[in-house]
Amino acid sequence: MGRRSPIGVLLLQLGSPDDPSIRSVRRYLREFLSDQRVIELPRWKWYPILYGIVLIRRPAQSAAKYQLIWDREKGFPLKYYTQRQAEELQRKLGERFRVAYAMRYGNPAIASVVRDFVRDTIERMIVVPLYPQYSATTTASALDRLYGTLMGERWVPALRVVPPFFEHPAYIRAQTTIMRETLSKLSEVPEKWIFSFHGIPQRYADAGDPYPCHVECTVRALVECFSLHPGQYVVAYQSRFGREEWLRPYTDEVLRSLAREGVRSVFVITPGFVADCLETIDEIGREARDLFREAGGVELYRCPCLNDHPSWIEGLGSIILEEAAGWL
Repeated sequence: MGRRSPIGVLLLQLGSPDDPSIRSVRRYLREFLSDQRVIELPRWKWYPILYGIVLIRRPAQSAAKYQLIWDREKGFPLKYYTQRQAEELQRKLGERFRVAYAMRYGNPAIASVVRDFVRDTIERMIVVPLYPQYSATTTASALDRLYGTLMGERWVPALRVVPPFFEHPAYIRAQTTIMRETLSKLSEVPEKWIFSFHGIPQRYADAGDPYPCHVECTVRALVECFSLHPGQYVVAYQSRFGREEWLRPYTDEVLRSLAREGVRSVFVITPGFVADCLETIDEIGREARDLFREAGGVELYRCPCLNDHPSWIEGLGSIILEEAAGWL
């Protein structure tokens, strides 16, 4: 009997534009904002807004922000750290596994990576949506694209999908390690902690999206690790888009309110992102910091994301090995 093919491991992440040019950003936004999991509106209603307003005005604004986090050698942080996670996982898991990563929007595309696995007759595949807290806008969208790709293939590997790991001990352990390391380097003890998560429209949650419940579980686990009492922290939501109501409270409004109340320093943690990106580096690290200072605050300390920290590689590896039970 011949040796079995390695177990495929596919990391799924959101994605970034190919470069910070307006053209690339427009292409990325078109794909992202055309996803009906992200914008739950009829196309006849949304497309005139998307093509008539959003894709005319927004690409230049977004490209200017992407320019701030672009590195000529590393590219965008989200893609760089996702690639690093794949490389380090490959080293950790060894030859029994074949690790790759793909982006829901942009490159490397899910379809091309999956077809590489299929071409090489990978018999078993573990899929890891890199979103700790489940939302239809992220996890379900990535899986839609994965399943859609496989529907067109003759050879379909056996699949296992890693469940949302919003309170998995390995994820919480890695997150607390990063937080402790960051706090140890600060010159002062921050007066208030803010756990900031990417928001979703309130109506998505009302329709049954479990995202806010997963957020609460994550925060509860982290708060217990640091023995925080309710007055020491706030849970907030960032990155809202459009005019409708999103999950509250909003991070920018919380920061203004705290500054006006006399809070001088805050520690912002973004546990919904496993890799630094525009939303963490620029939105929190620049825009939110400026907003807080303008409102009267003094210092906003941003906790880095898990990125390629050894504790996260160790944790993610253990999550994958759990899912591989019976296959090794």
